[in-house]
Amino acid sequence: EVQLQASGGGLVQAGGSLRLSCAASGFSFDDYGVGWFRQVPGKEREGVSYISSSYGSTYADSVKGRFTISSDSAKKMVYLQMHSLKPEDTAVYYCAAARDRYYSGSYYVEGIFEYDYWGQGTLVTVSS
Repeated sequence: EVQLQASGGGLVQAGGSLRLSCAASGFSFDDYGVGWFRQVPGKEREGVSYISSSYGSTYADSVKGRFTISSDSAKKMVYLQMHSLKPEDTAVYYCAAARDRYYSGSYYVEGIFEYDYWGQGTLVTVSS
């Protein structure tokens, strides 16, 4: 059974940093890519970042240069290090997994491809 659990959210001031963690189980990082997306209630889901063994990492333009995605296949963990946070980064952040089809991660960040699995989110609130 595939499971994903995001954690690490919280309240931070603008300009601050947070690291989100995603605990994954039930699949191999060799076969699946993992990404982060975020959602504000009442707004559309926004892709943030994606990482796979076949393609590396991809970022949305809105977070490029501020966020870094990484994975630890031995621990089955994926991380999203967020720096220079802005109030507009406030959202519930979800991690999700998709079977690696050897396509660019942009397809997932831009919402062209759907993820196969996703877990509960973690709330990030950035105060101004």
